[in-house]
Amino acid sequence: MKQPLAYIHPDAKIAPGVVIEPFVTIDKNVIIGEGSRIGSNVTILEGTRIGKNCNIFQGAVIGGVPQDLKFKGEDSLAIIGDNTTIREYVTVNRGTAAKNKTVIGSNCLIMAYCHVAHDCIIGNHVIMANATQLAGEVIIDDFAILSGGILVHQFTHIGQHVMIQGGSKINKDVPPFVKAGRDPVSYAGINSIGLRRRGYTNEQIRDVQDIYRYIYLSGMNTSHAIERIEAELPATKERDEILLFVRSSPRGIIKGYFE
Repeated sequence: MKQPLAYIHPDAKIAPGVVIEPFVTIDKNVIIGEGSRIGSNVTILEGTRIGKNCNIFQGAVIGGVPQDLKFKGEDSLAIIGDNTTIREYVTVNRGTAAKNKTVIGSNCLIMAYCHVAHDCIIGNHVIMANATQLAGEVIIDDFAILSGGILVHQFTHIGQHVMIQGGSKINKDVPPFVKAGRDPVSYAGINSIGLRRRGYTNEQIRDVQDIYRYIYLSGMNTSHAIERIEAELPATKERDEILLFVRSSPRGIIKGYFE
């Protein structure tokens, strides 16, 4: 349903049944999937792809030009998956030549005043609470929860099923399944409540706890801890995911509280 007070570029592709409220601006080269709702005063710019059944609240700006001096006007995208909610005054910039796209996955909730910079890749079922700010090329894996007012340094990787305390400043990678908090940000235990809610068994959670005891509580450096984990703990999907994450972290992972 097009509101007569909205501007929609004739080249934009709007699926049937999309609700567009007053004073919306939709640029060329935009695609919006069926069942989505675009709130008043939303601006959707060139290169944006919005999936099905999304809800974009008032004042959000999606697909803005990257705030990156290396950007030279190249074609790029801002992609939002199905069933994702973007709350008031969120800003999502499109990609640069680095990745050519910024992606927010499906079933995400991005709360008011969050910023997602160029070339960020956000997985599915991610929650970002109010005023959390992502610099360029941040990666956030599935089911991560970032509380309000978090600042995330460029190129940082946040693992799956992570819970991060509000107001944290993230300048190192956060490995999967953990809670992170304090100042400076550090390991604060396993996100056991979140894992139980998502169907992980007590045995799986104990296995994850054992792995992080080696990494954070044994007094060993990370390389030695990884060697011991591989030698002494049984191979599981969770173990291998954690080891792959730690080994492939160019920034290094967050420290333990007592380090």
